[in-house]
Amino acid sequence: MATIEKRESGDKYVYRARVRVKGAAPRTATFPNKTLAKAWVQKTEVDIKEEQYLPGSQSQKRTLGEVIKEYKDRVKHGQHKASITTLQQMDVWDELIGAYTLSMITPERIYNAIKDIEAIPTPSGSVKSNSTLNRYFAVLSSLLTFAVKELGWLRENPAAKVSRRPEPNGRVRFLSDNERNRLLAQVKKAKNPFLYPVVLVAISTGARQSEILNLKWQDIDLKRGWATLQKTKNGDRRGIALRGPALAAMQELYKKRLSNIWAFPNEFNSGPFNIRKSWDKAVKDAGLVDFRFHDLRHTCASYLIMNGASLGEIADVLGHKTLQMVQRYAHISDSHKGSVIERMNDKIFGGQND
Repeated sequence: MATIEKRESGDKYVYRARVRVKGAAPRTATFPNKTLAKAWVQKTEVDIKEEQYLPGSQSQKRTLGEVIKEYKDRVKHGQHKASITTLQQMDVWDELIGAYTLSMITPERIYNAIKDIEAIPTPSGSVKSNSTLNRYFAVLSSLLTFAVKELGWLRENPAAKVSRRPEPNGRVRFLSDNERNRLLAQVKKAKNPFLYPVVLVAISTGARQSEILNLKWQDIDLKRGWATLQKTKNGDRRGIALRGPALAAMQELYKKRLSNIWAFPNEFNSGPFNIRKSWDKAVKDAGLVDFRFHDLRHTCASYLIMNGASLGEIADVLGHKTLQMVQRYAHISDSHKGSVIERMNDKIFGGQND
């Protein structure tokens, strides 16, 4: 909004112009005639609005918390995708540095915030790995890129100047036949009625724990032996085939279902059951060393490799969009090929080397 006032100044008149634009400080100027005042008003209104849309200006006004809110709103309306884990990590960033304006999100502040995240103990009391910290960093970098490219609130992403933590080669820990039998014996007799079917589904499909636990009966077709994972890590829906013992266990669970909504309901039927305690006990009672639930996913992939599946087929089963994440299983494939050829040679040549 602009106003021009005619005022007396000694023996002559002057024109005082005032421009007010929401979100900007008022600006005033005085001119000897109305024509100059009008010209100044028009130019000033344009200048103020342009400044408001300049990244340099917006970065001093907008906070990281506002970026996070804007991103979540777009996720809610289907314009962007984000997994539950990603949204939770956004909440951590919001709590730590969400109040800072974007101009204050410097490489040094990012580095120190990552150290703060590292100091936060995990639910089990362990220390976060470099891989986990890099996932947090990736979420922040994506938010800042969003602020640059889609919101226009930043000129450049300060995270680009921060180095990621070094990561070891991907861990591959999978169950031997003996370990698998011991684990299944323990989960089958667990007090938790959900543990056995959850573990069977994990081993036979490679689905993640959160993907399995968030299953609803409407997502499961027991006649076809198929389930649709609505909440996956990368935000996409993915189908998994239920076969053999896993399908039989889910069919039995359906007969005795405690909820018409959730396949693995908590006591309030408000969401999935927490299997952490029963899982930890089963692993301990089975005598497994250095074994996590996520290793059931590696177990599935390893079994697929040893039964002739290609890396491309494994990527499709596990829901990976590229082969990069399944390259860790290549050595298992090579080892298995060697053992197959060795057995063939033993059978044909009787173990002769000449």
